[in-house]
Formats: sequence, structure tokens, C-alpha cells
Amino acid sequence: MRNVFKLVSLLEGVSYILLLFIAVPLKYWGGDEQYVKLLGMPHGLLFVGYIILAFLIKDDENWTSNDFGIVLISSVLPFGTFYINKKYLKK
Repeated sequence: MRNVFKLVSLLEGVSYILLLFIAVPLKYWGGDEQYVKLLGMPHGLLFVGYIILAFLIKDDENWTSNDFGIVLISSVLPFGTFYINKKYLKK
């Protein structure tokens, strides 16, 4: 389950970066919203998967409440899931 979480967190982070720094600027500056539509749904599903998997593995990872809060908050910060992979999932 840990490896699945690592993969989902990586994919969620990449989809968020693409959405935030490529698709959204293209939508508002270029008037082309197809990339937001293309990336929005997969990112949303990966986000939900990240949150669910975090709840499922928190006991196995022995995360404190503070650690778990950081894991959850990092899902809404750009590059946050990459930090979680490096700091909390490196073992």
C-alpha cells in the first residue's frame, strides 16, 4: 500500500503542477480551456486517492497527528507531495 501511495503522491504532484502552471495560464491568458478540462478530472481523482490512501497508511507509517496534518496539507501546496515523498516515505 505504501508504494501505491508513493506513486499516487508523485502523480498527484505532477498533475497539480501541470494544471497550475500550464493549463490554468493557457486558459486565462490564451483563452484555451481544453487543457484544464483534460487535466482537471485526473488531478481530482488523484487528489481524492491521495487523501484516502493517506488515511489508510497513517497507522502503518506511525505518523503522529502533526505528521498526518502535514501530509494532508501538503496535498494542496504546489510541490507539497514531492516533499512528502522525500521526508516521510524515504525509508
